[in-house]
Amino acid sequence: MRRFVADKATRLIKRHSTCSPCLVSHSRLHSHPPLSHPTLPFSSFPQSSISSSLSFFISALHPFSSANFNSMSSNYSTTPVTLQTINPKVLKCEYAVRGEIVTLAQKLEQELKQNPDSHPFDEILYCNIGNPQSLGQQPITFFREVLALCDHPPILDRSETQGLFSADAIERAFQILDQIPGRATGAYSHSQGIKRLRDTIAAGIEARDGYPADPNDIFLTDGASPAVHMMMQLLIRSEEDGILCPIPQYPLYSASIALHGGTLVPYYLDEATGWGLEISELKNQLETAKSKGLCVRALVVINPGNPTGQVLAEDNQRKIVEFCKNEGLVLLADEVYQENIYVPDKQFHSFKKISRSMGYGEKDISLVSFQSVSKGYYGECGKRGGYMEVTGFSPEIREQIYKVASVNLCSNISGQILASLVMNPPKVGDESFESYNAEKDGILSSLARRAKTLEDAFNNLEGVTCNRAEGAMYLFPRIELPQKAIKAAEAVKTAPDAFYARRLLNATGVVVVPGSGFGQVPGTWHFRCTILPQEDKIPAIASHLTEFHKKFMDEFRD
Repeated sequence: MRRFVADKATRLIKRHSTCSPCLVSHSRLHSHPPLSHPTLPFSSFPQSSISSSLSFFISALHPFSSANFNSMSSNYSTTPVTLQTINPKVLKCEYAVRGEIVTLAQKLEQELKQNPDSHPFDEILYCNIGNPQSLGQQPITFFREVLALCDHPPILDRSETQGLFSADAIERAFQILDQIPGRATGAYSHSQGIKRLRDTIAAGIEARDGYPADPNDIFLTDGASPAVHMMMQLLIRSEEDGILCPIPQYPLYSASIALHGGTLVPYYLDEATGWGLEISELKNQLETAKSKGLCVRALVVINPGNPTGQVLAEDNQRKIVEFCKNEGLVLLADEVYQENIYVPDKQFHSFKKISRSMGYGEKDISLVSFQSVSKGYYGECGKRGGYMEVTGFSPEIREQIYKVASVNLCSNISGQILASLVMNPPKVGDESFESYNAEKDGILSSLARRAKTLEDAFNNLEGVTCNRAEGAMYLFPRIELPQKAIKAAEAVKTAPDAFYARRLLNATGVVVVPGSGFGQVPGTWHFRCTILPQEDKIPAIASHLTEFHKKFMDEFRD
């Protein structure tokens, strides 16, 4: 998208450079050459003044429209905080999942509420973000029973409670409350999280992997995102520090690398092989980065993949572990979709299990694994629960990680409880087991059917190819856009896939995220679509997409 707004960005740079010493200072800060790559999709690398100001211009487009930008800026021109005086790292940071398309969708949604006949659709279907419960997925009953009892302990003393809550939920609530300071979910906890809850999570990891887990390695966080930020804060010292990151990637990684002042070093997943991760590509990108003077600190792997939905094979994971060990890289394993596997020929294996099965222990490889209560079959996004398991770091470094965690005091207690429940759900013989298992299987089997329905619908569209969703919550179809459509996008200074997504939204109410927000091989165009709308809505979504796409291709046919 940057190349389409370059001219306007340059004009903005000229307009502000004469009155903004901070902007001039920033350009001097980033004066050495950027990391180059012949197929680089976006420049999240050591920045020149042009590319830094370009990020400023793109960020400025959201949430305000370009038409309102100048007038709003002038209204606040005398305030002490302006776009030229804030941290330039914030300007470089972008997050497409909640970007311009979503802002437009929210506006259309308000218009529909005020006038239901204002658009050719009667609702907005948010297929842009992995937010299951917002689209109708019901929470797991056992989890919510335990949370309710923990949040209001006096319920436990009432006679009618036995008839309203399952016996194992009541028992679990008593156990958890005994572990919480003051038996109150509104209290602070240890900065790593409540010790007995970490014991429970460590036992769950051990049961999953077949290898020991230490509760002292567990840091409970408000979802996985703060854990990622914590590790970026620890690893990144300057823009000379690089983080190997997949392309396409979840924008949390590019955003956090930018915010902490590092350099994203891209490695490309191979779409032709089902978004495969090739070790040769990792080696090539590592050597390229080193030749530019970068010190690459870590490798990010998202498994199952977001936005691409692939599940890594065990042999591939072994090669990745070996690569990190040989190159001295920290392995940052995003495993938040570990429960979301939809195909019989693939299984989830944690990178910790893989590394231990290879005989590597604490002193052989530095590994951080991220998990969240927001995904899986639970979908508890708003409860903000998650953790990272940190292994292969010296006691001195562990002390520094704990210090960073302590700055935030602790993660929320409800999220901590949920994380422990996710890793220790009802077992065979528990009163809640059958209902829990039916809810879990019902959600996961429905997601698999939804994924297949949408995958087939995409593959039946002219010029669209879509790899199967082996896991996670998304499809990432590739779309061959006519040159007329590409030129029309250029005329309105937007990326072609963003142009397509905006037209789709305006015609159907379906919200998807342009592939340019995740990164892609230049000259290719994609969009990410979740599989989360309720199953009875999926046929209508497929129908809307099919009808729109046909009209779009006819309108712009070369």
